[in-house]
Amino acid sequence: MTKQQRADIRWALSDAFVDNEVDYAAIARQTEDFDKNEIKRILFEEVAPVCHSNLESTLPTLWICFNREELESDIEKMLSTKSENWVQRKTNDILVKWLKYKYKYIWQEIEKQYQHIGK
Repeated sequence: MTKQQRADIRWALSDAFVDNEVDYAAIARQTEDFDKNEIKRILFEEVAPVCHSNLESTLPTLWICFNREELESDIEKMLSTKSENWVQRKTNDILVKWLKYKYKYIWQEIEKQYQHIGK
């Protein structure tokens, strides 16, 4: 997977964290050519840690999409900090476990759409 493809996948997956109706079919179409385990990993270990707070705001503003450049920058900063700092890495590991539990429905919806595409 190229750097551009990874950025495109991150961008597609970020749509699951906006506070309007999520088009899971579109996310599946944009990611279907890649390894599903890697897509799931990117969802929970790269995108969700940066985007999840958008769904958890008590007074959410209407959020149509993330800024693509900021999203990519924020993910890269998070990954860099995680790789350089043991405490941050362990904290992030706990966060990822929680995100997998709380947002497992996102992955389940994307998987359903993969099954529809394959038919």
